[in-house]
Amino acid sequence: MRQATAFVATGVLLLSVAVAHAAETVRVGEINSYSRIPSFTESYRKGWQLAVEQVNARGGVQIEVVSRDDNGEPSTAVALANELLLREQVDLLAGTFLSNIGLAISELARQRKVFFLAAEPLSTQLTWEKGNRYTWRLRPSTWMQNKALAEEAAKLPAQRWAVIAPNYEYGQSAVAEFKRLLSELKPEVEFVAEQWPAQGRLDAGPTVQALLQARPDAIYNATFATDLVRFVREGRLRGLFDGRDVVSLITGEPEYLDPLGAEAPEGWIVTGYPWSQIDLPEHTAFLRAFEERWHEPPKLGAVVGYTMIETIAAAVEKAGTTNTDPMLQAMAGLELSSPFGPIVWRGIDHQATLGAFVGKLGVVDGKPTMVDWRYADGALYQPSDEEVRKLRPQDDD
Repeated sequence: MRQATAFVATGVLLLSVAVAHAAETVRVGEINSYSRIPSFTESYRKGWQLAVEQVNARGGVQIEVVSRDDNGEPSTAVALANELLLREQVDLLAGTFLSNIGLAISELARQRKVFFLAAEPLSTQLTWEKGNRYTWRLRPSTWMQNKALAEEAAKLPAQRWAVIAPNYEYGQSAVAEFKRLLSELKPEVEFVAEQWPAQGRLDAGPTVQALLQARPDAIYNATFATDLVRFVREGRLRGLFDGRDVVSLITGEPEYLDPLGAEAPEGWIVTGYPWSQIDLPEHTAFLRAFEERWHEPPKLGAVVGYTMIETIAAAVEKAGTTNTDPMLQAMAGLELSSPFGPIVWRGIDHQATLGAFVGKLGVVDGKPTMVDWRYADGALYQPSDEEVRKLRPQDDD
């Protein structure tokens, strides 16, 4: 039996979890932006750690995670991925948060012909224009979440829209898709202003003033983390949101909603995770286990990390090996339970059918939360097979 050991060094975390039996151990090379995006990745790490413990306790497939911190830098992430493959001899790669990093690791996976499970990156390019046979994505993409948001936005009387998003792959994709999806549902809308702050460097005063001068009827927002807090506070101060609807991608996730506290802008239409309100047996079991293990509620990152490891275990069990080609074959059509209910991994575009919650922001007892929400099942928010074939390149070897 291996003994549980863990140590932390600068930029490096190695976690070995006790292995109860001599079953084959799957070595997962995991990379994420732990120091750059702690609001998401701290809960995400606890989610995958919980899943590792549960999987190993069940017997059969055993999981060992070798984790690295990319500090939010694509070049660092690629160097660490190479180190994990060559020195640590991991069986596969997993994780990543930022879309530009997810795309960089995806390209490395294609070159090295290694299985990569992208847990978080939302860019549609990951499974569409730049998709490859080695990369699979867990979370609903910007397109999937925007499609659900556009349905709600089309019901609003607003015709003049302004947009604000971080100026990198995630934000650029999110805005382009929202514009197209809303215009398809409501052709009379027009987009009258755009703001593209650098991620993590939003200058709130000039940004909000520029949006005010455009006099939009409504605003689409894709900023998150510290940029979101700055935007909300400055927007409130200058009256930007008075009499205007706001549609906001991922703002209802506790990672980004909790820091707003009672300042959370009530009425915004958002995607998110109303963790305390979900009455689903799978989620109830996950919530109980997470709170017992960590003595705190999960954030969305925890669901992502947890389901990532459960997916890897299910794929290895189905494949009967960690060799890449059988693993890729096992992923196509793989079905498993998640905290949000059953999901399927689509063979046609390598996208999981994990969905997103869509609703409004509210403040209850002084705490921010989602209200009037619904679950947008990822299976119902997918392009047609014909569209996927046009978008996705032919898989190469």
